Amino acid sequence: MTDTINGAPPLASRHHRRMPEFPIGEPVPTAWREDVLTRAKELDSLRAWLLDTTPADPGDPWWAAIREHLDAVKQAAEGRRGRRARLGRVWASMTGSTIGRALSNLDAAEASLLRVAPDSYLAGQMPSLRNHVQRHLEPDDPRRRELERLADRLGGSDALAAPAELSAITDQERNAIVSSVRAASKAALREQLRVRSFRNVLLATSMVMTLLAVGVAVLGFINPAAVPLCFQPERSGQTVVVCPTQQSALLETGQESGPAAPDVDDVVKRTAGRADLLVVELIGLTAAAVAAATALRGIRGSSEPYGLPVALATLKLPMGAVTAFLGLLLMRGQFVPGLSALDTSAQILAWALVFGYAQQLFTRLVDQQAHSVLNTVREKKVGA
Repeated sequence: MTDTINGAPPLASRHHRRMPEFPIGEPVPTAWREDVLTRAKELDSLRAWLLDTTPADPGDPWWAAIREHLDAVKQAAEGRRGRRARLGRVWASMTGSTIGRALSNLDAAEASLLRVAPDSYLAGQMPSLRNHVQRHLEPDDPRRRELERLADRLGGSDALAAPAELSAITDQERNAIVSSVRAASKAALREQLRVRSFRNVLLATSMVMTLLAVGVAVLGFINPAAVPLCFQPERSGQTVVVCPTQQSALLETGQESGPAAPDVDDVVKRTAGRADLLVVELIGLTAAAVAAATALRGIRGSSEPYGLPVALATLKLPMGAVTAFLGLLLMRGQFVPGLSALDTSAQILAWALVFGYAQQLFTRLVDQQAHSVLNTVREKKVGA
Protein backbone atom coordinates (compact mmCIF):
# COMPACT_ATOMS: atom_id res chain seq x y z
CA MET A 1 0.00 0.00 0.00
CA THR A 2 1.37 3.39 -1.00
CA ASP A 3 0.54 6.78 0.43
CA THR A 4 0.49 10.10 -1.35
CA ILE A 5 1.01 13.22 0.76
CA ASN A 6 0.05 16.59 -0.72
CA GLY A 7 0.56 15.36 -4.24
CA ALA A 8 4.09 14.12 -3.54
CA PRO A 9 5.32 10.82 -5.01
CA PRO A 10 4.69 7.64 -2.98
CA LEU A 11 6.96 7.04 -0.05
CA ALA A 12 10.09 5.32 -1.25
CA SER A 13 11.06 2.09 0.40
CA ARG A 14 13.79 2.31 2.99
CA HIS A 15 15.53 -0.51 4.83
CA HIS A 16 16.21 1.87 7.73
CA ARG A 17 15.41 5.39 8.76
CA ARG A 18 18.02 8.03 9.39
CA MET A 19 18.30 9.28 12.92
CA PRO A 20 17.54 12.99 13.37
CA GLU A 21 20.56 15.07 12.35
CA PHE A 22 19.23 18.17 14.08
CA PRO A 23 18.12 17.10 17.58
CA ILE A 24 16.09 19.43 19.76
CA GLY A 25 18.44 20.61 22.48
CA GLU A 26 18.03 22.37 25.80
CA PRO A 27 16.10 25.65 26.15
CA VAL A 28 18.01 28.79 25.23
CA PRO A 29 17.83 32.09 27.17
CA THR A 30 16.08 34.39 24.67
CA ALA A 31 12.91 34.13 22.60
CA TRP A 32 14.49 34.89 19.22
CA ARG A 33 16.97 32.02 19.70
CA GLU A 34 14.12 29.60 20.42
CA ASP A 35 12.28 30.90 17.36
CA VAL A 36 15.14 30.39 14.92
CA LEU A 37 16.04 26.99 16.40
CA THR A 38 12.44 25.82 16.04
CA ARG A 39 12.31 27.03 12.44
CA ALA A 40 15.66 25.41 11.70
CA LYS A 41 14.46 22.09 13.11
CA GLU A 42 11.31 22.36 11.00
CA LEU A 43 13.36 22.96 7.84
CA ASP A 44 15.69 20.07 8.68
CA SER A 45 12.71 17.75 9.14
CA LEU A 46 11.27 18.96 5.85
CA ARG A 47 14.61 18.36 4.14
CA ALA A 48 14.74 14.79 5.47
CA TRP A 49 11.12 14.17 4.47
CA LEU A 50 11.70 15.38 0.91
CA LEU A 51 14.78 13.20 0.57
CA ASP A 52 12.73 10.19 1.73
CA THR A 53 9.55 10.82 -0.26
CA THR A 54 10.83 12.19 -3.57
CA PRO A 55 13.25 10.83 -6.14
CA ALA A 56 15.68 13.59 -5.21
CA ASP A 57 19.39 13.09 -5.69
CA PRO A 58 21.03 13.18 -2.22
CA GLY A 59 24.28 14.13 -3.92
CA ASP A 60 22.85 17.42 -5.19
CA PRO A 61 24.98 20.23 -3.70
CA TRP A 62 21.85 22.14 -2.67
CA TRP A 63 20.96 19.51 -0.07
CA ALA A 64 24.42 19.81 1.50
CA ALA A 65 24.13 23.61 1.40
CA ILE A 66 20.81 23.45 3.29
CA ARG A 67 22.41 21.34 5.98
CA GLU A 68 25.40 23.70 6.31
CA HIS A 69 23.14 26.73 6.64
CA LEU A 70 21.08 25.00 9.34
CA ASP A 71 24.25 24.07 11.23
CA ALA A 72 25.26 27.75 11.15
CA VAL A 73 21.83 28.73 12.51
CA LYS A 74 22.15 26.22 15.35
CA GLN A 75 25.65 27.41 16.20
CA ALA A 76 24.60 31.07 16.25
CA ALA A 77 21.44 30.48 18.29
CA GLU A 78 23.00 28.21 20.92
CA GLY A 79 26.28 30.11 21.17
CA ARG A 80 29.20 29.20 23.37
CA ARG A 81 29.23 28.82 27.11
CA GLY A 82 31.47 30.37 29.73
CA ARG A 83 32.35 33.84 30.97
CA ARG A 84 34.17 34.90 27.82
CA ALA A 85 31.27 33.63 25.77
CA ARG A 86 28.87 35.78 27.82
CA LEU A 87 31.00 38.84 27.16
CA GLY A 88 31.05 37.94 23.49
CA ARG A 89 27.26 37.64 23.47
CA VAL A 90 26.94 41.15 24.92
CA TRP A 91 29.13 42.56 22.16
CA ALA A 92 27.35 40.49 19.51
CA SER A 93 24.02 41.80 20.80
CA MET A 94 25.22 45.36 20.29
CA THR A 95 26.58 44.70 16.80
CA GLY A 96 23.79 42.34 15.76
CA SER A 97 26.24 39.83 14.29
CA THR A 98 24.72 36.78 16.02
CA ILE A 99 21.14 37.60 15.03
CA GLY A 100 22.25 38.52 11.53
CA ARG A 101 24.11 35.22 11.14
CA ALA A 102 21.13 33.20 12.36
CA LEU A 103 18.50 34.98 10.27
CA SER A 104 20.54 35.22 7.07
CA ASN A 105 21.46 31.52 7.16
CA LEU A 106 17.85 30.63 7.92
CA ASP A 107 16.72 32.63 4.88
CA ALA A 108 19.40 30.99 2.74
CA ALA A 109 18.30 27.51 3.85
CA GLU A 110 14.68 28.28 2.96
CA ALA A 111 15.69 29.62 -0.45
CA SER A 112 17.86 26.57 -1.15
CA LEU A 113 14.97 24.31 -0.19
CA LEU A 114 12.74 26.09 -2.70
CA ARG A 115 15.31 25.37 -5.43
CA VAL A 116 15.18 21.58 -4.97
CA ALA A 117 11.65 21.04 -3.65
CA PRO A 118 9.11 19.37 -5.94
CA ASP A 119 6.64 21.47 -7.89
CA SER A 120 3.76 20.40 -5.65
CA TYR A 121 5.51 21.75 -2.56
CA LEU A 122 6.49 24.98 -4.31
CA ALA A 123 2.94 25.57 -5.52
CA GLY A 124 1.57 24.96 -2.03
CA GLN A 125 3.96 27.54 -0.59
CA MET A 126 3.02 30.28 -3.07
CA PRO A 127 0.41 32.04 -0.85
CA SER A 128 2.93 32.29 1.99
CA LEU A 129 5.70 33.40 -0.35
CA ARG A 130 3.43 35.99 -1.89
CA ASN A 131 2.56 37.43 1.51
CA HIS A 132 6.24 37.52 2.48
CA VAL A 133 7.20 39.38 -0.70
CA GLN A 134 4.30 41.83 -0.41
CA ARG A 135 5.32 42.71 3.14
CA HIS A 136 8.85 43.70 2.26
CA LEU A 137 9.06 44.70 -1.42
CA GLU A 138 7.54 47.82 -2.95
CA PRO A 139 4.48 47.39 -5.20
CA ASP A 140 6.40 48.56 -8.28
CA ASP A 141 9.32 46.17 -7.72
CA PRO A 142 9.59 43.92 -10.83
CA ARG A 143 10.49 40.88 -8.70
CA ARG A 144 7.32 41.30 -6.68
CA ARG A 145 5.19 41.68 -9.81
CA GLU A 146 6.68 38.55 -11.35
CA LEU A 147 6.04 36.49 -8.22
CA GLU A 148 2.46 37.78 -8.01
CA ARG A 149 1.93 36.71 -11.62
CA LEU A 150 3.29 33.24 -10.91
CA ALA A 151 1.27 33.00 -7.70
CA ASP A 152 -1.91 33.79 -9.62
CA ARG A 153 -1.14 31.04 -12.10
CA LEU A 154 -0.02 28.40 -9.61
CA GLY A 155 -2.40 29.22 -6.78
CA GLY A 156 -5.55 30.00 -8.74
CA SER A 157 -8.62 27.85 -9.17
CA ASP A 158 -7.39 26.59 -12.55
CA ALA A 159 -4.22 25.21 -11.00
CA LEU A 160 -6.16 23.54 -8.21
CA ALA A 161 -8.56 21.98 -10.70
CA ALA A 162 -5.74 20.71 -12.91
CA PRO A 163 -2.79 19.56 -10.81
CA ALA A 164 -1.04 18.36 -13.94
CA GLU A 165 -0.22 21.98 -14.73
CA LEU A 166 2.16 22.04 -11.78
CA SER A 167 4.73 20.20 -13.87
CA ALA A 168 4.87 23.26 -16.10
CA ILE A 169 7.01 25.21 -13.61
CA THR A 170 10.16 25.91 -15.53
CA ASP A 171 13.63 26.45 -14.16
CA GLN A 172 13.36 30.10 -15.15
CA GLU A 173 10.14 30.52 -13.15
CA ARG A 174 11.62 28.71 -10.16
CA ASN A 175 14.65 30.99 -10.23
CA ALA A 176 12.34 34.02 -10.41
CA ILE A 177 10.45 32.79 -7.33
CA VAL A 178 13.63 32.19 -5.38
CA SER A 179 15.03 35.57 -6.43
CA SER A 180 11.90 37.37 -5.23
CA VAL A 181 11.88 35.53 -1.90
CA ARG A 182 15.56 36.22 -1.31
CA ALA A 183 15.10 39.92 -2.08
CA ALA A 184 12.20 40.11 0.39
CA SER A 185 14.22 38.30 3.05
CA LYS A 186 17.14 40.69 2.59
CA ALA A 187 14.78 43.66 2.87
CA ALA A 188 13.31 42.20 6.07
CA LEU A 189 16.81 41.76 7.50
CA ARG A 190 17.69 45.37 6.64
CA GLU A 191 14.57 46.50 8.49
CA GLN A 192 15.73 44.58 11.55
CA LEU A 193 19.17 46.15 11.24
CA ARG A 194 17.62 49.63 11.20
CA VAL A 195 15.83 48.80 14.44
CA ARG A 196 19.09 47.54 15.96
CA SER A 197 20.96 50.68 14.89
CA PHE A 198 18.30 52.93 16.42
CA ARG A 199 18.31 50.81 19.59
CA ASN A 200 22.09 51.17 19.87
CA VAL A 201 21.82 54.96 19.56
CA LEU A 202 19.28 54.97 22.39
CA LEU A 203 21.47 52.79 24.60
CA ALA A 204 24.56 54.91 23.92
CA THR A 205 22.62 58.09 24.72
CA SER A 206 21.25 56.51 27.90
CA MET A 207 24.77 55.56 28.95
CA VAL A 208 26.10 59.07 28.37
CA MET A 209 23.20 60.64 30.27
CA THR A 210 23.71 58.17 33.12
CA LEU A 211 27.40 59.05 33.34
CA LEU A 212 26.52 62.75 33.39
CA ALA A 213 23.99 62.24 36.18
CA VAL A 214 26.46 60.20 38.23
CA GLY A 215 29.17 62.78 37.61
CA VAL A 216 26.95 65.61 38.86
CA ALA A 217 26.05 63.66 41.99
CA VAL A 218 29.73 62.85 42.68
CA LEU A 219 30.69 66.50 42.15
CA GLY A 220 28.04 67.61 44.65
CA PHE A 221 29.26 65.05 47.18
CA ILE A 222 32.94 66.03 46.85
CA ASN A 223 32.41 69.80 46.67
CA PRO A 224 28.90 70.88 47.70
CA ALA A 225 29.67 74.55 47.03
CA ALA A 226 30.80 73.98 43.43
CA VAL A 227 27.28 74.07 41.95
CA PRO A 228 24.92 74.87 44.84
CA LEU A 229 21.21 74.69 44.09
CA CYS A 230 20.45 77.19 46.83
CA PHE A 231 18.18 80.24 46.77
CA GLN A 232 18.17 83.46 48.86
CA PRO A 233 14.62 84.73 49.33
CA GLU A 234 14.26 88.06 51.15
CA ARG A 235 11.61 88.85 53.75
CA SER A 236 11.32 92.28 55.36
CA GLY A 237 15.00 93.05 55.06
CA GLN A 238 16.08 89.58 56.09
CA THR A 239 17.61 86.87 53.88
CA VAL A 240 17.58 83.10 54.31
CA VAL A 241 19.60 80.59 52.31
CA VAL A 242 17.41 77.68 51.20
CA CYS A 243 19.02 74.51 49.81
CA PRO A 244 17.39 71.20 48.74
CA THR A 245 18.12 69.45 52.05
CA GLN A 246 18.43 72.27 54.58
CA GLN A 247 18.25 76.03 55.10
CA SER A 248 20.11 78.62 57.15
CA ALA A 249 18.93 80.95 59.87
CA LEU A 250 17.62 84.41 58.99
CA LEU A 251 20.33 86.89 58.05
CA GLU A 252 20.16 90.63 58.71
CA THR A 253 21.15 92.23 55.42
CA GLY A 254 21.37 95.76 56.85
CA GLN A 255 22.84 98.24 54.40
CA GLU A 256 24.33 95.56 52.16
CA SER A 257 22.76 95.32 48.77
CA GLY A 258 22.41 92.43 46.35
CA PRO A 259 22.19 88.69 46.89
CA ALA A 260 25.90 88.27 46.17
CA ALA A 261 27.10 89.93 49.37
CA PRO A 262 30.12 88.10 50.80
CA ASP A 263 28.37 87.03 53.98
CA VAL A 264 25.56 85.43 51.98
CA ASP A 265 28.04 83.54 49.82
CA ASP A 266 29.73 82.21 52.92
CA VAL A 267 26.38 81.07 54.27
CA VAL A 268 25.60 79.35 50.96
CA LYS A 269 28.85 77.42 51.18
CA ARG A 270 28.09 76.37 54.73
CA THR A 271 24.45 75.47 54.02
CA ALA A 272 24.93 73.48 50.82
CA GLY A 273 24.92 69.79 51.69
CA ARG A 274 26.74 66.86 50.13
CA ALA A 275 23.45 65.12 49.30
CA ASP A 276 21.77 68.14 47.65
CA LEU A 277 22.45 67.21 44.02
CA LEU A 278 21.89 63.52 44.69
CA VAL A 279 18.47 64.17 46.23
CA VAL A 280 17.47 66.45 43.35
CA GLU A 281 18.50 63.83 40.79
CA LEU A 282 16.71 61.04 42.65
CA ILE A 283 13.52 63.12 42.68
CA GLY A 284 13.92 63.78 38.94
CA LEU A 285 14.60 60.10 38.26
CA THR A 286 11.47 59.11 40.20
CA ALA A 287 9.37 61.56 38.20
CA ALA A 288 10.86 60.21 34.97
CA ALA A 289 10.01 56.65 36.04
CA VAL A 290 6.39 57.72 36.54
CA ALA A 291 6.44 59.36 33.10
CA ALA A 292 7.90 56.19 31.55
CA ALA A 293 5.20 54.06 33.19
CA THR A 294 2.53 56.44 31.90
CA ALA A 295 3.99 56.30 28.39
CA LEU A 296 3.64 52.51 28.34
CA ARG A 297 -0.01 52.89 27.41
CA GLY A 298 1.06 54.07 23.96
CA ILE A 299 3.66 51.35 23.36
CA ARG A 300 2.67 48.31 21.36
CA GLY A 301 4.30 44.95 21.80
CA SER A 302 7.17 44.22 19.46
CA SER A 303 8.31 40.91 18.03
CA GLU A 304 11.68 42.27 16.94
CA PRO A 305 14.60 40.86 18.94
CA TYR A 306 16.26 44.15 19.88
CA GLY A 307 14.08 45.39 22.78
CA LEU A 308 13.42 48.88 21.44
CA PRO A 309 10.59 49.69 23.93
CA VAL A 310 12.91 48.76 26.80
CA ALA A 311 15.63 51.05 25.43
CA LEU A 312 13.10 53.89 25.24
CA ALA A 313 12.12 53.44 28.88
CA THR A 314 15.78 53.24 29.89
CA LEU A 315 16.53 56.60 28.25
CA LYS A 316 13.88 58.44 30.27
CA LEU A 317 15.38 57.67 33.70
CA PRO A 318 18.76 59.47 33.44
CA MET A 319 17.08 62.18 31.38
CA GLY A 320 14.77 62.91 34.32
CA ALA A 321 17.72 63.21 36.71
CA VAL A 322 19.64 65.55 34.41
CA THR A 323 16.63 67.76 33.52
CA ALA A 324 15.79 68.16 37.23
CA PHE A 325 19.33 69.42 37.91
CA LEU A 326 19.46 71.67 34.84
CA GLY A 327 15.99 73.11 35.46
CA LEU A 328 16.85 74.18 39.01
CA LEU A 329 20.17 75.53 37.80
CA LEU A 330 18.32 77.74 35.31
CA MET A 331 15.98 78.95 38.02
CA ARG A 332 18.89 79.80 40.32
CA GLY A 333 20.45 81.80 37.50
CA GLN A 334 17.20 83.83 37.26
CA PHE A 335 16.56 82.48 33.78
CA VAL A 336 12.86 82.18 34.63
CA PRO A 337 11.52 85.59 35.79
CA GLY A 338 9.55 85.43 39.02
CA LEU A 339 10.84 81.98 39.98
CA SER A 340 14.32 82.84 41.17
CA ALA A 341 13.69 82.85 44.94
CA LEU A 342 12.11 79.65 46.21
CA ASP A 343 11.11 79.93 49.85
CA THR A 344 11.55 76.40 51.24
CA SER A 345 13.41 73.18 50.58
CA ALA A 346 10.06 71.54 49.79
CA GLN A 347 9.52 73.99 46.94
CA ILE A 348 12.95 73.15 45.50
CA LEU A 349 12.18 69.43 45.57
CA ALA A 350 8.73 70.05 44.09
CA TRP A 351 10.29 71.89 41.15
CA ALA A 352 12.80 69.05 40.77
CA LEU A 353 9.81 66.73 40.44
CA VAL A 354 8.28 68.97 37.78
CA PHE A 355 11.50 69.23 35.79
CA GLY A 356 12.09 65.48 36.06
CA TYR A 357 8.69 64.75 34.61
CA ALA A 358 9.27 67.43 31.96
CA GLN A 359 11.88 65.22 30.29
CA GLN A 360 8.84 63.76 28.52
CA LEU A 361 8.81 66.91 26.35
CA PHE A 362 12.22 65.93 24.97
CA THR A 363 11.88 62.15 24.83
CA ARG A 364 8.43 62.37 23.23
CA LEU A 365 10.12 63.13 19.91
CA VAL A 366 12.31 60.06 20.41
CA ASP A 367 9.18 57.99 21.14
CA GLN A 368 7.61 59.15 17.89
CA GLN A 369 10.74 58.27 15.93
CA ALA A 370 10.85 54.83 17.56
CA HIS A 371 7.23 54.18 16.61
CA SER A 372 8.05 55.23 13.05
CA VAL A 373 10.99 52.80 12.92
CA LEU A 374 8.87 49.94 14.25
CA ASN A 375 6.08 50.74 11.80
CA THR A 376 8.48 50.33 8.88
CA VAL A 377 9.11 46.78 10.10
CA ARG A 378 5.48 45.89 10.77
CA GLU A 379 3.95 47.62 7.75
CA LYS A 380 2.23 45.31 5.27
CA LYS A 381 2.80 46.54 1.76
CA VAL A 382 -0.03 44.66 0.09
CA GLY A 383 -1.28 47.41 -2.17
CA ALA A 384 -0.70 46.88 -5.85
